[in-house]
Amino acid sequence: MQRTVIIDALKSKELNRPINVRGWVRSRRGNKQVSFIALNDGSTIKNIQIVVDLEKFSEEQLKPVTTGSCISATGTLVASQGAGQAVEIQLTELEIYGTADPDQYPLQKKGLTMEYLRTIAHLRPRTNTFGAVFRIRHNMTMAIHTYFHEHGFFNFHTPLITASDCEGAGQMFQVTTKNLYNLKKDENGKIDYSDDFFGKQASLTVSGQLEGELAAMALGKIYTFGPTFRAENSNTPRHLAEFWMIEPEVAFIDKNELMDLEEDFIKYCVRWALDHCMDDLEFLNQFVDKGLIERLRSVIDTEFVRLPYSEGINILQEAIKNGQKFEFPCNWGDDISSEHERYLVEKHFGKPVIMTDYPKDIKAFYMKINEDGKTVQGTDVLFPQIGEIIGGSVREESMDKLNAEIEKRHIPMKDMWWYLDTRRFGAAPHAGFGLGFERLMLFVTGMSNIRDVIPFPRTPKSAEF
Repeated sequence: MQRTVIIDALKSKELNRPINVRGWVRSRRGNKQVSFIALNDGSTIKNIQIVVDLEKFSEEQLKPVTTGSCISATGTLVASQGAGQAVEIQLTELEIYGTADPDQYPLQKKGLTMEYLRTIAHLRPRTNTFGAVFRIRHNMTMAIHTYFHEHGFFNFHTPLITASDCEGAGQMFQVTTKNLYNLKKDENGKIDYSDDFFGKQASLTVSGQLEGELAAMALGKIYTFGPTFRAENSNTPRHLAEFWMIEPEVAFIDKNELMDLEEDFIKYCVRWALDHCMDDLEFLNQFVDKGLIERLRSVIDTEFVRLPYSEGINILQEAIKNGQKFEFPCNWGDDISSEHERYLVEKHFGKPVIMTDYPKDIKAFYMKINEDGKTVQGTDVLFPQIGEIIGGSVREESMDKLNAEIEKRHIPMKDMWWYLDTRRFGAAPHAGFGLGFERLMLFVTGMSNIRDVIPFPRTPKSAEF
């Protein structure tokens, strides 16, 4: 018989008919007359109940049906007699695909910690929490592609292996085929890469932005969505060594239009979650973060504050005068920290904030400098619980101004002549932003650690699975 996925079986109005479902056993309970199997196949947070008449199935037949085992259950779909579900299946035929020894299966106990579940990341998608997270992750991926497709953007694939460091965004992972035990060096003792695979030093990308700018100069509106890598030794709940980035670049837009895009895009993604993932969100709202759904709704129902950096600093300094304690200083010229961002969003305004016009010395070389000569047209979106969720800017299109910043900051550009060509040949005003996908996932799921919104986290001293 053809299999029915459990999400469809639970919605079915066609009762008293034969049905086959297959999945993994979440639990089995019962008495001397009847046994109840809770079965889940990953299609939904909800289990389907399989009712087993013990006059028709022996204990020997049911003995392998333990938590974690995989079975095929054929029976009759009927209206449920008990509370908690509309339909259930009266079992007529049972097939065991794979057993799970109850003495060894790690997901037997309830209340397992997130830290423990990271040590068994190959099994944690079978838990309710991580099943919900990864279904939402899929839906957020669909939301991102759908939004950009509907708004006339082209998905552009930028390289993962690069010889350039975008904006000095962080330590890079080196890519090489050289024998690390016998490295060829020049007369100055530096590694000679002439015999390496690419003939020069190469690394994993920290961003697709620079190549994305090239594409925007030809296609008008593009976005990248792919893995990026930062070799920063950051053991925090907000950092990964491998994560996914969404980076649109758009020709012929200004700072206000960029902020409009940032706000519209992120509201679209949050609205998609509320429209398509409510069962999973309700579970996470109940067991992970009781304010989750209310917070998601508040984001799409409010207009984001647009706040110049200087005004933000004044608000923070006034808060300090009134007794607010911060771990880090916040004077004009400082790169404000997550605690400052969250104060502005959660306590002062009570809504998301787009902070603009940062001091140029704390931002990247490619950001457009304002007429004051001191600030740049950066546009960072700050969210409750998260802090910065989007970092964006208008890009400097003037060759002279860009070169002046490059020289002032001593940025090595010998391998990036191609990037400067976008300013030499038909330069155009343009802007874009970067959104860390896992930061979005933290907000949409209410999870507190970024390692729990990606299937197999890569962090310092950890590359398991």
